[in-house]
Amino acid sequence: MNQLPNSIEARDIAFQLHSYTDARKHEDNGPLVIEKGDGIYVEDNNGKRYIEGMAGLWSVAVGFGEKRLVEAATRQMEKLPYYHTFSHRTHGPSVELAEKLISMAPVPMSKAYFTNSGSEANDTAIKLIWYRSNALGQPERKKIISRVRGYHGVTIASASLTGLPNNHRSFDLPIANILHTSSPHYHSMKKDGEIETDFAKRCAQDLEDMIRAEGPETIAAFFAEPVMGAGGVVIPPQGYWEAVQPILKKYDILFVADEVICGFGRTGNMFGTQTYNLEPDMMTLSKGISSSYLPMSALLVNEKVYGPMADESHKIGVWGHGYTASGHPVAAAVALENLKIIEERDLVGHVRDISPAFLRRLHSLGGHPLARESRGVGLIGAVEFAHEALSATPGALGGKINMAFQEQGLISRNMGDAMAFCPPLIITEKQVNEMFDIAESGIETIAKAL
Repeated sequence: MNQLPNSIEARDIAFQLHSYTDARKHEDNGPLVIEKGDGIYVEDNNGKRYIEGMAGLWSVAVGFGEKRLVEAATRQMEKLPYYHTFSHRTHGPSVELAEKLISMAPVPMSKAYFTNSGSEANDTAIKLIWYRSNALGQPERKKIISRVRGYHGVTIASASLTGLPNNHRSFDLPIANILHTSSPHYHSMKKDGEIETDFAKRCAQDLEDMIRAEGPETIAAFFAEPVMGAGGVVIPPQGYWEAVQPILKKYDILFVADEVICGFGRTGNMFGTQTYNLEPDMMTLSKGISSSYLPMSALLVNEKVYGPMADESHKIGVWGHGYTASGHPVAAAVALENLKIIEERDLVGHVRDISPAFLRRLHSLGGHPLARESRGVGLIGAVEFAHEALSATPGALGGKINMAFQEQGLISRNMGDAMAFCPPLIITEKQVNEMFDIAESGIETIAKAL
């Protein structure tokens, strides 16, 4: 029998498949092993400390090492470590969390359904939309529109909604009935001389043209993030949502707001829906709901969605959908405590207070000779870079900058050649400056090398 590798890095290479990773390159490079975290910082297995500039995966709102969440999980684990919500059964934490989310919703919502990730929440939303169309006697109304550069997950259906090529290549995606309209990224998509409001109107017109070409009676829903996250932190151009929402109402198309990244304070309001005055029929929530301490996500639906679905389940005798861990009591208890912390510490107000310093440093970084554009809102932003020597390989410059950040003590994420910044909501102004000081140094390192 062959001897097993001793180091955690070697064992990882031997046994684990990683998300969003070049598997062969990983065999050569190995992993960064994170062992512990505290506040906005994490530490690797060699004792090196990093600012976690992405809050994990856009998600650790209250920071790492929050003891109240550990204690909430422990209390619930001791009381009821698991139960389900199938077949008329329930438990206290799922009831309390559903009630809490409905009360927090920025527009009237009727019911909450719990899932385990943003992908599952969006996947469930698609199933529910199709179910509703059949319930209404509109079997032809099955097409769903999302946007180029939008990100909605990685299950077969949610990855189809996602408008990024690498989520489709070699996966045989997207599936049928999923369409993609224009990306609202003004900087890269504008025409010569086109001002921002005119670009927004053109995006809205592209959407309406698609609806009319496909047949309004075939379009069931439109999915969109208030601010695009993994597609590069794309901030909607001025007038965009004011132009898009009337079109959805005109053709009676459901609007699903994907709040997986924007929700729970990230944009300076509890929800991105509030930041941009949106009126969705459904909302998908995850990440910040539990600060990702445990897997938890939710789908909120209004009465327009719930009513026909409930009638159809009664006609059939069952709503044939469910996940083993939907509304898991420990995850729900942690989510409830996490939301209490966000409210008690007024982290949404803190984001509004700290945002000017964050955006000032972000846009200052955007003034570097390697930078093409900076964009941000609240406590989320990105700077996009370019250099002629690397222009033939999209993402090559971003990858170099990302590694320079990591070597100097900052964990970020490059989406192509755009570097994202999305720190825990608890970050202080001093720490914001520390983060961007490292970023500036990392960029200078790459600039000199080029």
